[in-house]
Amino acid sequence: MDILTEIITQAKAYLHELPPFCPPVSPPQGKAIAGWLDHTLLKPEATVGQVKQLCEEARAHHFASACVNPIFIPLAANLLVGTEVKVCATIGFPLGAVLPTVKVFEALACISAGATEIDMVIHIGGLKAKEYGALLNEIQGVAQIVHTQGGLLKVILETALLTEEEKIFGCLIAQAGGADFVKTSTGFGPGGATVADVRLMRCVVGPDMGVKAAGGIRTHADALAMIQAGANRLGTSSGVKIVQEA
Repeated sequence: MDILTEIITQAKAYLHELPPFCPPVSPPQGKAIAGWLDHTLLKPEATVGQVKQLCEEARAHHFASACVNPIFIPLAANLLVGTEVKVCATIGFPLGAVLPTVKVFEALACISAGATEIDMVIHIGGLKAKEYGALLNEIQGVAQIVHTQGGLLKVILETALLTEEEKIFGCLIAQAGGADFVKTSTGFGPGGATVADVRLMRCVVGPDMGVKAAGGIRTHADALAMIQAGANRLGTSSGVKIVQEA
């Protein structure tokens, strides 16, 4: 059975009955939640000063990463050198509708500039059109580049635009393509992460692949709800507030 046939067979089975829910780890206690957060600033009007503040906050609170648009990677990498905070960068963002070769080039450029984690938007229209082979090839191409350079790849599905079937296929294709995480949202779509979507994604990918919830996570209660639903990474611009509440 080839990989696409296996994905289609598995997805059809999951439409009838999902695998059992199995969160990967226990929720973090207190301020340890900081290590689960990608401290994020992706607004188009973001300035150098705001990115510096983001990185200072990431250092102070020990967030998992500072997530920025590619233009700010060298600045963030310089500010975070010597810390455990990773530099996360977005590619194909926020629409996912650039050429696959552009995504591969952008991933390599971002890693070369100092990023160690890449959040890539899937071709959403391709997913809705059931172009599964093209999507698999795209993710495999980016994953190969990222992993060769020692990085980590998260694939953004933009779940608010998808049916349950499309979410299942997106998760399975990202997993088969070698991604390290599936991620709910860009934060620029019509909706963000939901507990139902995170739980669905965790059921589909199982306990060993990462699930990142992003979009609309603004409080400690929001964060814990996503973690209890199966997320093991959260993207948020409210990281400082969440840690303070914890």
